[in-house]
Amino acid sequence: MAEKLTTREKGFSEWYVDLVQKAKLADYSDVKGCMVIRPNGYAIWENMQRVLDKMFKDLGHKNAYFPLLIPESYLKKEAEHVEGFNPQLAVVTHAGGAKLEEPLVIRPTSETIINRSFSKWIQSYRDLPLLLNQWANVMRWEMRTRLFLRTTEFLWQEGHTCHETEEDAEKETLQMLEVYRTFAEDYMAMPVLPGRKSESERFAGALRTYSIEAMMQDKKALQAGTSHNLGQNFAKAFDTQFQGRDGKQHYVWQTSWGSSTRLIGGLIMTHSDDSGLIVPPKLASTHVVIIPIFGKASDAEKTQVLEKSHALAADLRKQGLGVTVDDDESKGPGFKYYEHELTGTCVRIEIGPKDLAKDSCVMVRRDLKQKEFIPLGEAVSKAQSMLDSMQKDLFNKAKSFRDSHTFEVNSYEELKAKADDGFLLAHWNGDAKVEARIKEETGLTTRCRPFSLKQEPGKCVVTGEPSPGRIVFSKSY
Repeated sequence: MAEKLTTREKGFSEWYVDLVQKAKLADYSDVKGCMVIRPNGYAIWENMQRVLDKMFKDLGHKNAYFPLLIPESYLKKEAEHVEGFNPQLAVVTHAGGAKLEEPLVIRPTSETIINRSFSKWIQSYRDLPLLLNQWANVMRWEMRTRLFLRTTEFLWQEGHTCHETEEDAEKETLQMLEVYRTFAEDYMAMPVLPGRKSESERFAGALRTYSIEAMMQDKKALQAGTSHNLGQNFAKAFDTQFQGRDGKQHYVWQTSWGSSTRLIGGLIMTHSDDSGLIVPPKLASTHVVIIPIFGKASDAEKTQVLEKSHALAADLRKQGLGVTVDDDESKGPGFKYYEHELTGTCVRIEIGPKDLAKDSCVMVRRDLKQKEFIPLGEAVSKAQSMLDSMQKDLFNKAKSFRDSHTFEVNSYEELKAKADDGFLLAHWNGDAKVEARIKEETGLTTRCRPFSLKQEPGKCVVTGEPSPGRIVFSKSY
């Protein structure tokens, strides 16, 4: 039997890294801060891509691809943007055996180089809206890294759109935030709070930034997707203008929005347990494993068990499910149970000679680990109902956990005392200096001002000055 995972109680961070490696989701690279995404992890990312890509395209977005290398002068065109990213930039100064005339930045994000193209492509209001997305890798030189959650290089999608009016851009910004909310809740079974970020947490170069915030099992927040109204800042920097319906020249209004492989980290930390990975069925690559149980079976009985196992697998695949028959006789049933729990297979089916004699099988749902004896003729429908219930139950369990660790706090002492307890709803006067003081003294950051939270005036918990409403404070990844 393989070595068991570190438990969450013993150390949540250690448990997380242990799970990622032992479940063969990712591994460390010899390049500092970078990771290797292994097939088990990449399969989850592919399923995330598949779902999100369809959601984007259903709203009229088209995929494109832009260069990895960006002229350094492009980033300098938007002052706030370059200032915000400067500490994280990786710069190429030599290529082809010679020093480059102009250094090239490995993309940390693509607003600048994409705007260079937009300035050439957009001439008239008839060219708008322009709705693009790209699936790509980016590089941000991180000092402290953790697999999936924060790495120097990571995979993501970044949407970039251009519009005639600020109203159209704001509508797009919020629409894409809603796409991320729907994906997180309906597919990842991860409840999130959509809302607006504070000014200090705003994306460098944007007018407004919105995010979805999720709570992990250690009660820390994870920013799981962001959507930015860029206004006309990049349009003015790159002279992206169009002839309007009034015959005059106007700068376009823009948005950008993105989500990354940190979603895999969020999925792990929302649902998994001390036995390993738990994957919501809508994103799982392997929904069902069938394990033949041979014991002291005769050769004829083994043949019958294998035939029935493969026939059932074929029936399950016809329903669109990912199925594997684990008939490796070099491993015992107990080892196989452990292995499939570790790697997150949603449903386990056991079939042996005694089961065949009763025309039944044993079925176990990954998150509940309770054995059920099911007639073989009902196994397909039972597997589907198990997966449907598992998807719903994972969401409800995570939502109940978040709600039970969300508190209103009404003083700075209470904010400090509950700093490790989850999402804290507190009044704040909106002053960035006060926000920075809270972060320094407590480790708490503002996450977002949730749309679902009714904003009522109050007094800042630090200064006692007027506050427009409560905002979420939490420790975060």
